[in-house]
Amino acid sequence: MKTISKTVLILSLVSLFTDIASEMLYPILPIYLRSIGYSVIFIGFLEGIAELIAGYSKGYFGNLSDLHGRRVPFVRLGYFLSSISKPLLVMSQLPGIVLFARTLDRMGKGVRTGARDALLSEEATPTTKAQIFGFHRSFDTLGAVLGPSIALVFLVVYPNHYVLLFYLAVVPGLISVGLTFLLKETITKEKKLTNSLTLFSYLSYWKESNPNYRKLVFGLIVFAFWNSSDVFLILKAKEVGLGDSYVIGIYIFYNLVYAIFAYPLGILADRVGFKKMFLFGLFLFVLVYFLMGFAQKLEWVVIAFFLYGIYASATEGISKAWISNLVPKEEVGTAIGFFSGLQSVSLFFASLIAGWIWFLFGAPVTFFVTGVIALLVLIYFFFSKIEEKNLN
Repeated sequence: MKTISKTVLILSLVSLFTDIASEMLYPILPIYLRSIGYSVIFIGFLEGIAELIAGYSKGYFGNLSDLHGRRVPFVRLGYFLSSISKPLLVMSQLPGIVLFARTLDRMGKGVRTGARDALLSEEATPTTKAQIFGFHRSFDTLGAVLGPSIALVFLVVYPNHYVLLFYLAVVPGLISVGLTFLLKETITKEKKLTNSLTLFSYLSYWKESNPNYRKLVFGLIVFAFWNSSDVFLILKAKEVGLGDSYVIGIYIFYNLVYAIFAYPLGILADRVGFKKMFLFGLFLFVLVYFLMGFAQKLEWVVIAFFLYGIYASATEGISKAWISNLVPKEEVGTAIGFFSGLQSVSLFFASLIAGWIWFLFGAPVTFFVTGVIALLVLIYFFFSKIEEKNLN
């Protein structure tokens, strides 16, 4: 049985250091932008545009990676773009520069996602797909534990020194880029294009893909369209009465649970099946959203975030492993890029919808509606006959 290869370990370390850099700034970015005079409306517009661009680029560059038969150049460029975006955010306070820097960061994610996941898939066997993706997710999410922790300690020692923190985030970013030069790949033959490649060529993949892939991605996207940003869970924790440090602390706690369970649940998914593990994760998501809708005590919030971490472990890496098992090897970049792109766009609209429901009806209704939709998606997957057969 093929276990964790050198390529998988390097990609996992690259994601670890990149996430440390990104998560050092994730909870700080809105605070920094507010401190230099930007409105909540501009911050929301900034994040929305960035996510939409990331969503589109995931599909386009995943397709481009398949067509050229190359993975590593896209991985390297993607991490480089994200790394250099960090200091750009504080080099100028002009709205255009801030928007460009944030977009560059998300573009970097789009450039690398499909190619990176295709590399991970190529390093796995039919019986280790979820294990490989789970191992990578553990390292990636560990960065989301270390990054906010570093930021929290830094701001305790150096309060309000936001600009310096942005420059410090360059260090782990550059380490991640350097690690990509250790990656090796077998270059496959480029595909001959039957027609000219356009910016939207990859969208035709939906019609070209097999029925199992379409059934799986349909369910995942319906779920994603209602699965809003984790910011709403954090806002609920704040509403219950947690202070800022406790809110960051519970976010770190969620990521720690995710990091701990992603790898073992990946191994288990390879044994019991992707569908069973994914259904288990969806069940936990439903439970979490019902709990958070009515939680008024700290203990229930902590329990909900613990279960939410296990939900993420049981679904995020597993869904990509499942997708990679349903398409030929030379299509993995396009297949995962297409899904990841739609997922990012769905997250943008899901967050708009959740914010609108919260504004009109309050937090309980927001979480209840999302929980009910997730329950319907769970029922869809329970009765859908989607193969888990490996086609590579």
